[in-house]
Amino acid sequence: MQVTVSNTGGLGKRLEVAVPANEVASEVAQRLKRLSRTARLKGFRPGKAPLAVITKQFGDQVRAEVVNDLMRSSFARAVNEQNLKPAGGPRIEPIAVGPESDLKYAATFEVLPEVRINPPDAMVIERPAAEVTEADIDAMIENMRAQRPVFTQVERPARDTDRVVIDYQARLNGEAFEGSDASDVTVVIGSRQSMPELEEGLKGASAGEQRTITAAFPANHPNKTLAGHSAQLHLSIKRVEEQSLPAVDEQFFREYGIEQGGLPEMRAEVRKSMERELADVVRTRVRTQVLEALYRDNPIELPRSLVEEQVQQLQIDAARRLGVREASQIPPRDPFVEPARKRAALGLLLGQIVQTQGLKVDRQRLNERLEDLVATYPNPDEARRAYQQNADAMRQIESAVLEDQVVDWALQAARVNERPMTFKELTGFGPAAQGQEQQGHPGEVSGT
Repeated sequence: MQVTVSNTGGLGKRLEVAVPANEVASEVAQRLKRLSRTARLKGFRPGKAPLAVITKQFGDQVRAEVVNDLMRSSFARAVNEQNLKPAGGPRIEPIAVGPESDLKYAATFEVLPEVRINPPDAMVIERPAAEVTEADIDAMIENMRAQRPVFTQVERPARDTDRVVIDYQARLNGEAFEGSDASDVTVVIGSRQSMPELEEGLKGASAGEQRTITAAFPANHPNKTLAGHSAQLHLSIKRVEEQSLPAVDEQFFREYGIEQGGLPEMRAEVRKSMERELADVVRTRVRTQVLEALYRDNPIELPRSLVEEQVQQLQIDAARRLGVREASQIPPRDPFVEPARKRAALGLLLGQIVQTQGLKVDRQRLNERLEDLVATYPNPDEARRAYQQNADAMRQIESAVLEDQVVDWALQAARVNERPMTFKELTGFGPAAQGQEQQGHPGEVSGT
């Protein structure tokens, strides 16, 4: 096999490969011989057709298969011999494939760049230093109370944070439609969980009152009948309920899974959860700074194919988050180009550090990361088994652990300055908005 290599600019390479004609012919002959042992041809018993007949019947097809297979296998041998690392699949251009000549073809592709890592001792990292205080726990418990509001019926007009129970009839151009009527729908005024026109239209309403409002449905509304149209909503107000915080008592503790130990046990569990969150935030902030520094301090030329692959993955991820199902609605690529370049570069940089530093997945860290993940589930044991039985999920955890180990490697040499902060400054935690909506009819009005 003869191989010549030339540069096509940047990271582009062109290989011209020649496979001797006798090697091609030998492979074709072997395959035809194997085929003759099993082929079924009219007029011959299975496996008894003469080789000449088999060659006439299947020769062109077998030769085409051999040529394709040899181009793939010889390309793999060629890049290995030339010590090249393709960044993606090649574009193959046949040059000579005739039965009497050597098999010749050209392969164009991009190679991975040479990656060199500068010592991380020039990095300056700011590590937040915070602790969970008793006041933070008090604020969190108040937040938890706000998540479990108590509603009590009142005999007065509805106002912000009240929950209003209604029946409604929706009409589009005077006509009913599927899901247009519903009973006992609950709307919390000011929660922004129902249509703005509906919440606004219920302000000042009293039990027994009838109201009619007009509501505009967005173009992406799940009910295609309503999407982009306005409908008349005929409302019957049944009850107005005032919102208040629940008592911190045994029932409240049970709602959050605390069966014994009362308030001290709840505070202990809240502290554990907040400390986990705090550790995650600190780790994320430090990790982000280290990765930013690695990206900034180690510029590398990137294969276009590698960047494009990341762009497409980011587009798909964004489309999935937006609930897009049609290819025509996938977000445009331009906003994702720079993030894709960063992701591709960091993938190469981290891989190089793992290789040069001989890093292996720390099993203790892996187990700790898994335990942190499953601790957030109602049934940690069941969640742990589900993770352990999912190879893709475990690979993702292993990658995250290796990334943490790379960050630790960099931090050993970097200058790390601690910055005192509060839990609230770090997490953005504040009092929760009052009045969580109680979901009513999926009727396409509540929760829109």
